[in-house]
Amino acid sequence: MTVHQFSRHEYEYEYEHEGAPMHPHHPDIDPQLLSETAEQRELRGVLRSFLTETSGPEDVRQHLATPRGYDEELWARLAGEIGVHGLAIPEEYGGSGFTFAELAVALEESGRALYCAPLLPTVVLAAQALLNSGDRQACERYLPGIAAGTLTATVAAFHDDEPGVRAEQGGAGWVLRGATDFVLDGAGADLLVVRAQTPDGARLFTCEPTADTCRPVPHRVLDETRRQARVEFHGAAVTLMGESGEVAATLDAGRAALAAEQVGGSARALDATTEFLAQRHQFGRPVGSFQAVKHRLADVLVALEAARSAAAYATACVALASPRLPVAASAAAVVCSETFRLATAEYVQLHGGIGFTWEHPAHLYVRRARSGEVLFGTADQHRARLAELIGLASRTAA
Repeated sequence: MTVHQFSRHEYEYEYEHEGAPMHPHHPDIDPQLLSETAEQRELRGVLRSFLTETSGPEDVRQHLATPRGYDEELWARLAGEIGVHGLAIPEEYGGSGFTFAELAVALEESGRALYCAPLLPTVVLAAQALLNSGDRQACERYLPGIAAGTLTATVAAFHDDEPGVRAEQGGAGWVLRGATDFVLDGAGADLLVVRAQTPDGARLFTCEPTADTCRPVPHRVLDETRRQARVEFHGAAVTLMGESGEVAATLDAGRAALAAEQVGGSARALDATTEFLAQRHQFGRPVGSFQAVKHRLADVLVALEAARSAAAYATACVALASPRLPVAASAAAVVCSETFRLATAEYVQLHGGIGFTWEHPAHLYVRRARSGEVLFGTADQHRARLAELIGLASRTAA
């Protein structure tokens, strides 16, 4: 039985108000939902073989030098041959009608291979923003292109407490002015879902950028596999989307997706390190047989299993639209980012001198780990959010 066959109404909660302690009537997520199904295992096997063959470290380095930063033919194959882009998109909008749980499998494998195409901004953030908006017209217009792999998209100004982008209504409709920074794939996306300030508060808009009214300024970032840009709007024509500017659920889905990626990257770092230590010999025996080295590998393994659990829980919460998603997403952000940092640090150090050379693939993983730590908020920010969500902050203040 797959995740999407369960109804979220089986798992109901009672809340006093937002930010108050949460008291479940029943276990929030059935434990079966945290286990991998046969279909998900098959999808994982197909993706691992495909990405191992087509997206190795040298392939990643090669494509980083191209204008778009990734292999556009591979992007189309991933959408057309395997259907990754449409996994979590309903069939009525051109997708496969599965759930976020199946998409998380693909994200984990993409993180393992350090796949450098804009899956996170397009297939997760923009697609979830469209679905969460409830705007059927916008979904019908853009989701089929995302599912088919013919449209790349991203979100902008979702992190801004006070949006630096404002929307003005003129005779020809809404236009955007202002700027927002650190937009994932901001210089290349075909569609921007923008949160902008209006006289009635923050609202969401769809923007198909043009060179004369929407100017992206690419950043030189630590992790070149995940490009970012500052986007400046100079009267860009946009369309109002949905009924509000609420973005919390979309960002939490992004955190769950990033956690799945980090689990994949951590697992690859541990596997590569273990393989090397089994082959590398000192004093007539494999380096991996020394007790101190075993302890370090065991620490990474324990952390990885905790990260798997946290990511699986967050994934299930997205799939079921559980009210526990904010807690699950922030918990996963803390656990998975710290695990990825530990795994990549050991990846470098336990490879000895070669691990410190730029030519070694470990550095690509280190950069992805470090950039991911701050992508949707730092670990300290998520701990503070968790304290607020479960009521610890109010009790401490009292």
